[in-house]
Amino acid sequence: MNKRTLGIIGGLGALAGADLFGKLLKAHAARHAETELHFLLEQHPFRGAGTSLEQDSNVIARKLYVFETGRTLIQRGVDTILLPCFASHVFRDEIQTELEVPVLDMMDALFRYVVARLAPGLRLGVLTSDYVRHAGLFERYFGEHYQLLYPSPHEQEGLMEAVYGARGLQVGGEDRFAIDLVGRACHQLQEQQADLLLPGFTELAMVAAELQRLGIALADINEIYAEYALLHQKEVASAPFKLGIVGGVGPAATVDFMNKVIRNTPANRDQDHIKMVVEQNPQIPDRTANLLHGETDPTVAMLSTCKRLEADGAHAIAIPCNTAHAFVPSIQPYLSVPVVHMLKETIEHIRKHYGTNGPVGLLATSGTVQSRVYHTIAEAAGLTLIVPDSLHQNLVMGAIYGEQGVKAGYTTGRCKEDLLAAAEHLADSGAQVLILGCTELPLLLPQCESFRLGDHTVALIDPTEILARRCVELACAH
Repeated sequence: MNKRTLGIIGGLGALAGADLFGKLLKAHAARHAETELHFLLEQHPFRGAGTSLEQDSNVIARKLYVFETGRTLIQRGVDTILLPCFASHVFRDEIQTELEVPVLDMMDALFRYVVARLAPGLRLGVLTSDYVRHAGLFERYFGEHYQLLYPSPHEQEGLMEAVYGARGLQVGGEDRFAIDLVGRACHQLQEQQADLLLPGFTELAMVAAELQRLGIALADINEIYAEYALLHQKEVASAPFKLGIVGGVGPAATVDFMNKVIRNTPANRDQDHIKMVVEQNPQIPDRTANLLHGETDPTVAMLSTCKRLEADGAHAIAIPCNTAHAFVPSIQPYLSVPVVHMLKETIEHIRKHYGTNGPVGLLATSGTVQSRVYHTIAEAAGLTLIVPDSLHQNLVMGAIYGEQGVKAGYTTGRCKEDLLAAAEHLADSGAQVLILGCTELPLLLPQCESFRLGDHTVALIDPTEILARRCVELACAH
């Protein structure tokens, strides 16, 4: 049996939310459906429920309430959210962008109801709040197809009193008082020759049956929304791509990588750039120290960091640290999102652009070299890797970890001279392509297709640049 969990954001009007909850249960029971449905109503005290939304501060408070309640429902396992509030549908798109499950569009449900019953070009009488009317919500959905009519200012004032007043529907006031005021607005719209009356308050659903008995054909929006929700197929909302970054390994390389993502993103405005969430965790144990000397294992810390990124909605994870990729095969099976493998992307880039004929030099930490993680990937691609001899490998380690090394904040002087000496050594050994296989090394030598080293010209390959480009490709494809 299929299973779905529907969540209702209550509290916006509390009684109307409860009314929708009851009608969902009733509609589902009547269907005898094969899908097993679970319903959750999340409701918190919200002082702004009955206040005017003409003030920006009240609108913002409502937006934040809707967003936080939606997040709580998602944490409780819902796969679909219902938002029984016309005022909140003014900004539903803003909320949907930030939530990873669909927030069902009540206005679309109402539009489908109308289209099934009324030909385009006819008149719709709309009973809604001042805020919704001024925001043009009904015009957005119905304006191109129908003529919209609203009550006169006097009847509109009575309508607002019927819903929000001291004896209004939102606070459970006397039904007859509210019905009389709503009825007057309805009759005026009918006198304007409205062909169909539309509810623009969810509270009207609580008196729709009584109004219908009085000859006022006002639809029950909660019944319409409930049926729409039951027919709606479970789906995953298309949230904007979010890149998770394991930061702090090392800290400067993280910032460098983020800059490369930004620089490689085709964008004309801020909103065109990629969402990134960074877990800057410099306390992840040193990867090289573990591989070389058996010091603290970083695997659990890396997985924990990736799990937090996963929980924060990352669609893919980047780890701007070459040595850390020795641990990726251990943690990937425990993740539901992919780690974009920087080393595989780098080797594939070299194979595609430089071929497999000559040897490729690797400038990396001794941990990366000893783990042979680059070697294994290169051999599978038909590439031969060469590494510095012990003397020059010590120069590479000094350039990274030395007192005047790049991890200590230096980018010129001895660290750069040592790295250049090791690079020239690999060029002398026949390498025409050099991998800057530690994410701090591009801070000393940037990627370059033609870099002069003594009597040689080599290509310098920056894995973080390759990783950044691949992450941008994934975002664009998403």
